[in-house]
Amino acid sequence: MQTWHAKNKISRTPSILAALLLCALSASAAPKLPPETRNAALRYWMAFAEMQDPPAGMETSQLLEKTAAGQVPWDEAKLGPVLDKNADAIQIMQRATRLPDCDWGLEYRRGPAASIAYAPRARVLARLNTLYGMRLASKGETQSAVDAWLAGIRFSQDLAKGGTLIFVLIAKTALLSNLNALTQAAQQGILSSAEKAQVASVVRALPETGFDWSRALALEQGAIEIAVEKIGKSANPAQDYRQLTGKSAPFDGTKLSASDAAAFAILMSSAEEALRLTPDQSAVRLPVLQKSISALNPFYQELTPSLTKVNDTRQEIASERQKLMGLLSNK
Repeated sequence: MQTWHAKNKISRTPSILAALLLCALSASAAPKLPPETRNAALRYWMAFAEMQDPPAGMETSQLLEKTAAGQVPWDEAKLGPVLDKNADAIQIMQRATRLPDCDWGLEYRRGPAASIAYAPRARVLARLNTLYGMRLASKGETQSAVDAWLAGIRFSQDLAKGGTLIFVLIAKTALLSNLNALTQAAQQGILSSAEKAQVASVVRALPETGFDWSRALALEQGAIEIAVEKIGKSANPAQDYRQLTGKSAPFDGTKLSASDAAAFAILMSSAEEALRLTPDQSAVRLPVLQKSISALNPFYQELTPSLTKVNDTRQEIASERQKLMGLLSNK
């Protein structure tokens, strides 16, 4: 006669075999997928491809702008359909902001001729995302709204990565719209303590002025120097200048000298150093450098950005960031 243990072992054998077979089938059925990209820029391009252009009417366009800027309340009837058409693009963008890297693949060696085709679409998508959060907040879904706005902040950081001032200025618009939306939510008292803590953690980690403006200006300098080199070698410098600026050349391209280039480099180096300081400290140095631009060769004068305006933008971001942090810290 079999013992109880022997009988139990025999009776369990079919169930064990069935379990092993099921595991084997499950393992073989699992898809063998390659690793997904770590580069957020590739996903952003996918989001841009999914975007549906908003209605071309001036009234709707202005309403989109004003609502994203917090100047008018959310209008579901007029703006809801626009977001419905772009929901896939917005959600792809939001997921992409969680990826660790962002490389836009810019062709730095082409200088000002490098493509910035993604910049306008990035600006539109950033605005749609801010509105997406506003729509959620209007429905009382504050956690989802906060998640959208924080994704927008991360998107702004990726927009500025590796870019010249034009990219940082576009990223600035995205950053401010989300900071403003969060500020309004905090002022209205609709954020929970946990949501406030979540927002504070992200905003606190931002640079005081939002971005690395010194690095962006250094890249701007590099682009200008590449343009100078190209025009210096050109058979028709006046034509190249017009293509670059849309204006008639105020100079003979052959008169771009080494001393001109050195003066420009010295000024830009000083400006880059000033932009590593706080906006208040920069405000002491930059006006002097701004006046020095008038002493440069006319070519450099035309292409050098306004240093004081750059610092005004830095101050605006710093003020909005500080305002929001103050509201989040209030009990």
